[in-house]
Amino acid sequence: LPDARDGLKPVHRRVLYAMSELGNDWNKPYKKSARVVGDGIGKYHPHGDTAVYDTIVRMAQPFSLRYMLVDGQGNFGSVDGDNAAAMRYTEVRMAKLAHELLADLEKETVD
Repeated sequence: LPDARDGLKPVHRRVLYAMSELGNDWNKPYKKSARVVGDGIGKYHPHGDTAVYDTIVRMAQPFSLRYMLVDGQGNFGSVDGDNAAAMRYTEVRMAKLAHELLADLEKETVD
């Protein structure tokens, strides 16, 4: 995975890369979160599915990050501490900003 010095943690970078490889762009239909988590842990992040799903949830919450990197559909929790729904009930796609972060990735300008 490229190291772009973008301020993201490795798990964030791996999830966004997995979504990019799936073609899960901002202008396409949502995909089940479980599909993204499965690809993420299967190919790029060989740790627990909970860590990957929690990362996706955090990137989809408007109150967690300044700019949302994941556009989520379903229950992704609340400021009051309510948990997100299980990954089988939620759907995600990359936000437009995340798509721009990965726009020139194939040009291999970063080591």
